Amino acid sequence: MGDTATAADRLRLVTAEPVSRSERKQRTRRALLDGALGLLADRVFATLSLREVTKAAGIVPTAFYRHFASMEELGVVLVEESMQTLRGMLRAARRDKRAFQDVIRASVQLLEEHVREHEDHFRFLLRERYAGTGAVPAAIGLELRLFSSELAVDLARFEYLREWDTEDLHMMAELIVTAMQATVLELIEATGPEATARVVRTAEKRLRLIVLGVPNWQRTSARRERPGDAV
Repeated sequence: MGDTATAADRLRLVTAEPVSRSERKQRTRRALLDGALGLLADRVFATLSLREVTKAAGIVPTAFYRHFASMEELGVVLVEESMQTLRGMLRAARRDKRAFQDVIRASVQLLEEHVREHEDHFRFLLRERYAGTGAVPAAIGLELRLFSSELAVDLARFEYLREWDTEDLHMMAELIVTAMQATVLELIEATGPEATARVVRTAEKRLRLIVLGVPNWQRTSARRERPGDAV
């Protein structure tokens, strides 16, 4: 059928095979998610209607509620799925036993691979992050905070960060996550290998700047906190 098959086309193909009721339900749910994501290529979630999503998935509108309680619930599930790619990258970095500088290079390469493999998910996250209020932007904010918290835990495994308190580790993690968001946007906007290579180099420098600036900030902070020192 080719790469141009719609969510509805894929659903018709798989439901032509003998499957259990549970499998059929999972496939329909998947078709709804894929259909919604396809429609969100160049628009925000708030403009999406239930009828559009069910039409893209090849089902009647009333069947939607067998899978999701509301459009907002569908949007939140899309957020959770989209964040799984970042969590996968974090798990890969967690297993990496190399020095911090090497982990930076490896992490940026992994991020580039994930963005290329799941560009539709990343476009969705970037567009919805500041798209106003509602369940979807709120879910993205929550997922990013959880991601930062997990990263803070992983940072503590590096020897020169083991003496840091929790607040400082979380602050460093938030800086890294913000830098990663900037890199994702630049990767999506990059056209061609040369532009992508420039983004990757800039991303590595950006993260190294954070890492190199941290020890000096710690020393400066410690001096300021001594009794009698000016703030």
